[in-house]
Amino acid sequence: MLLPVVAAVGWWYFSERPLPDYGPSYREYAYITNGKSNTVTVIDLRTFEPVKTINVGSEPTGVAANPKKNEIYVVNAASSNVSIIDAEKNQVVATLGVHGRPYFIDVAQDGKRAYVANSGSANVSVIDLDKRAVVGTIRVGAAPGLARVTPSGTTVLVSNRGDSTVSLIDAKTLAVRATLPVCKQPEDIAILPESTKAFVACSGSAQVASIDLKNDKVLALLDVGPTPVNLALKPDGGELMVTDFDADSISIIETTTDEVASSYLIGTKPARGVVSADNSRLYVSNFGSNSVAVYDIDLGKIVATVPVGSGPDGLALDQSQNYLLVLNSQSGDVTVIQKRKPRKLEPSEYSLLTMIPVGVQPNHIVVKAFRVMAAARK
Repeated sequence: MLLPVVAAVGWWYFSERPLPDYGPSYREYAYITNGKSNTVTVIDLRTFEPVKTINVGSEPTGVAANPKKNEIYVVNAASSNVSIIDAEKNQVVATLGVHGRPYFIDVAQDGKRAYVANSGSANVSVIDLDKRAVVGTIRVGAAPGLARVTPSGTTVLVSNRGDSTVSLIDAKTLAVRATLPVCKQPEDIAILPESTKAFVACSGSAQVASIDLKNDKVLALLDVGPTPVNLALKPDGGELMVTDFDADSISIIETTTDEVASSYLIGTKPARGVVSADNSRLYVSNFGSNSVAVYDIDLGKIVATVPVGSGPDGLALDQSQNYLLVLNSQSGDVTVIQKRKPRKLEPSEYSLLTMIPVGVQPNHIVVKAFRVMAAARK
């Protein structure tokens, strides 16, 4: 019975502190895939209200935004296709077939290509985003979970869960140039900003693999807590935060030296993490304790724990970095946490702003901010 009261207080507080006025051309939306509703919920981050529910394919999972054009890409695992959403109109404008059971999609920084690992068919689909067409299919290892392109756009890394390898694809020739044995059940991938090194979390062996992308070799296998499921890299690339799901902890890796610097208890069953743009805070969704932990990276301690909905999983920060969106996979809603200056009656930096109903089993989220031309304004 407490939740509606808290949400109501959050809405009152929000009405007292509106977002900055960016002008009539500014748009900022969050796109949330609802895995069991076959929909994407669009939330307007200028008002924190759901503005549209978009029908996509079956069992949508991964979602990504194009950094150069106003498009969103949704991977539909059960229907083995990708829905392309026009972010200005918030409607599906194309659907592209890929191969069996895709889960994630990654977009190159120049906005020209996207890569989809097809876990059910042991290959990667390459999409030309200007032509809206699949232009290549590349054979990789067994049960690939994720294909991620380097910031330089030259290499695509693929984590092959079924045979515990990582495939390195040359993005120019679309050929596999190396297949590296790593640790057991590799899944999440993080790549340094300069594209010289990558890290791969192996959930089956409580390790993270460090890979030299200049020489295509494994540098080290780093021991972390049981079931590392997510990697959150600081924007400056100096440290990597590993969520250890079955250890209730995070492990912090120094990326230059390939050393596990420390580990900290963070909450029950930590699922995902995201680091603020200024490298100062790590936000972790604790799936098993229905909370979000706020970890101060410089101080090395938890500075806040905020209750959220049931089964928190995906996370995203808005462009201002003052609002954290938390996907509650079991309760089918999104918690919005507000960061602000402490007040006398509310000494914490963080408070619940509101909770927004979405679809069934929300799993992934992306935020897109842009300006529209005068003719396209509503």
